[in-house]
Amino acid sequence: MQRAIMKGTGELPGVHYEEITYEGYGPSGVAMIVTVLTDNRNRTVAEIRKIFSKNGGNLGESGCVAWMFQKKGLIVVDKDKIDEDELLGIALDAGAEDVRPGDAIYEVITSVEDFEPVKQGVAAKGIELSSSEISLLPQTTVRLEGNQARQLLKLMDELEEHDDVQNVYANFDIPDEVMAEV
Repeated sequence: MQRAIMKGTGELPGVHYEEITYEGYGPSGVAMIVTVLTDNRNRTVAEIRKIFSKNGGNLGESGCVAWMFQKKGLIVVDKDKIDEDELLGIALDAGAEDVRPGDAIYEVITSVEDFEPVKQGVAAKGIELSSSEISLLPQTTVRLEGNQARQLLKLMDELEEHDDVQNVYANFDIPDEVMAEV
């Protein structure tokens, strides 16, 4: 038992973790990318495949959906923290590519290279950031409602609950009123 604990904490030599990216399709053809960090590639792929299958999706080949996503910087600011025009001016001056308004938030989109300067430029103006990260953003989205939305969210939840899963990216669009119902 002590050996298993030492292996799990990385104290024993020979334990090698690798980062793997899986691609697939969820219900209604939603493109999904799942990044994992695992010490057992075979176990993890079997478990991820099972989660996809039981939730109406399927695991695909490498490269099957990656072309639908772009690696970008994503900075999220609550709408009640700043006016849209003011944020737009600050973000664009700092080098942002776009500012997208949502229902309760603004999304500031940057290139990977400009992420830190834009993040620091926005924060330097005293604007509180809800979150900031390098992310995979979909180029197009699939609109879902009703049972399709529920099924996809169940798949996303199960993937995110898996111990090895680090991030799940998908190209779905669920209206806020439908999201509130689910």
